[in-house]
Amino acid sequence: MSHSETRAARLLREMRVSFVLALPLVLGQASSMAMNIVDTVLAGRHGPVTLAAVGVGSAVWSVVILVSIGVLMAVPPTVAQLNGAGRRGEIGAVFRQALWLALALGLGLFFVVRGGALALAPMGITAEARPEAEAFLRAISWGAPALALYFCLRNLSEGIAWTKPTMVFGIAGLVLLAPLGYGLMFGLGLGAAGLGYAVAVTLYCQTVALWAYLWRSPRFADLGLFDRFDPPRWAPIRALLALGLPMGVSVFMEGSLFVATALLIGQLGTTQIAAHQIAILVASLAFMVPLGVAMATTVRVGHAVGAGDPSAVRWSAAAGYGLAMIAQTVSALVLVSSAGWLASLFTADPAVIALATLLMAYAAVFQYPDGLQALSAGALRGLKDTRVPMFITVLAYWGLGLPLGYWLGVVGGRGAPGLWTGLILGLSVAATLLFWRFWRLATRPLPPVRVT
Repeated sequence: MSHSETRAARLLREMRVSFVLALPLVLGQASSMAMNIVDTVLAGRHGPVTLAAVGVGSAVWSVVILVSIGVLMAVPPTVAQLNGAGRRGEIGAVFRQALWLALALGLGLFFVVRGGALALAPMGITAEARPEAEAFLRAISWGAPALALYFCLRNLSEGIAWTKPTMVFGIAGLVLLAPLGYGLMFGLGLGAAGLGYAVAVTLYCQTVALWAYLWRSPRFADLGLFDRFDPPRWAPIRALLALGLPMGVSVFMEGSLFVATALLIGQLGTTQIAAHQIAILVASLAFMVPLGVAMATTVRVGHAVGAGDPSAVRWSAAAGYGLAMIAQTVSALVLVSSAGWLASLFTADPAVIALATLLMAYAAVFQYPDGLQALSAGALRGLKDTRVPMFITVLAYWGLGLPLGYWLGVVGGRGAPGLWTGLILGLSVAATLLFWRFWRLATRPLPPVRVT
């Protein structure tokens, strides 16, 4: 910061830089989330049972997305730190090992989804929705390997601060999914399974297209991404896992709080399931903004660490916090003022609309803690600090949030509103502790850039 530049001016400048980096990520994440919304809209037009089935199936599928995102989050900070340190020549070797990790992860998650389909009955999911939910999961499971590979490719591009592919290929996937899902669901009469197959096909198309882009684009030529074939090597994969597994657990702990809530609501009947699915999709779409900003903050903080600039670390994070809080204010206002109209976009059932409207009011409340925890987690990833955040999320989401939600919603008979109260508590505790953790580390000497 120059002597003539005020702190406010510096913050605004940093926010502009973060905004430019984050905007494609926000749009890309929003388009990915919109794929779930497309599924929900199509399922809602098919009928309440199909909507409930897709809601339950999407909750299980989201676990796969969360694990893939979490573990492969090791790629952006690793690449960003190497890029910031002027060690771009090492990125290609790291990327090729990350591809092996993604492939193994995708194949493992294929069987997890298949197992999830078999576990719906023991979970107590209502018999009315269970057959279609099982069919949806069996169909969408084929997309798990493509999902993991796609995130690996995307994370490489984001790590070098080139975020436009996330937007372009995300929107392209959305454009493909809508007609494909409609055709398989209504044209071929496959119901919920048709939506699952449509998502799987779309994921493979996105993966192949992004692979071709990274291979042919001059922007990545100096990285040597595909210059040679490297067999899997345990040492670099272990280094990625040591960084990525705690992040995977953290993301899973947050996401599984929502998933467990959905599964518990799955015992309460189709109206509550459908209302929860609508409200959580709208809230999740709003979350794409702070999530995109958090991803940009990871890259900026990681680059600053690589460059050995502790001041840039703090300013990059401050810019992210500023953007996230502005976004969450807008989201909360929209959720409060337009809840009924938003719910009516998904269903015409008055009971579902009424309950979904109420749940969106709860969603408005947790916008701030949700944005704060996402941004803090992103900044910590840039520092490659992952283990303590993992323990924080376990405590906040599963030690406090879910037990309270279960006690209020199921034991206390408050239903979905009670379970959503638990969500608010878990997010608030996580936000407070993660924020404290980052600013505590940001005042210490920077860690060295180490890549095996």
